[in-house]
Amino acid sequence: MFIHNVTTHVEVSIESQWMDWMRDEYLPKMMKTGKFIKVVLFKVITEEDMGGSSYATQHHCNSHDDFERYLAEDAPMLRNQAVEKFGERILSFNTELEQITALK
Repeated sequence: MFIHNVTTHVEVSIESQWMDWMRDEYLPKMMKTGKFIKVVLFKVITEEDMGGSSYATQHHCNSHDDFERYLAEDAPMLRNQAVEKFGERILSFNTELEQITALK
């Protein structure tokens, strides 16, 4: 399994609006691309006051090839929508994770 993780810092003034947009628009659009088997949103827990909140969104794919197709076919449009809507009030960085093992 391959996981694309996006960590986003969100200003307090737009946090509720951003969360609604993520739940109602962005995450459903991610799933509709057909390239992800699961999308999970987490709130990053920290005791530091960073002037906002941070969230981690994990996009789970069956393979790196699925993710590469997402980057080529869907990512630019979805990224532009976030920038147009929130501009510099959000700051994101990406990491790529490859699952090695999981215990249950």
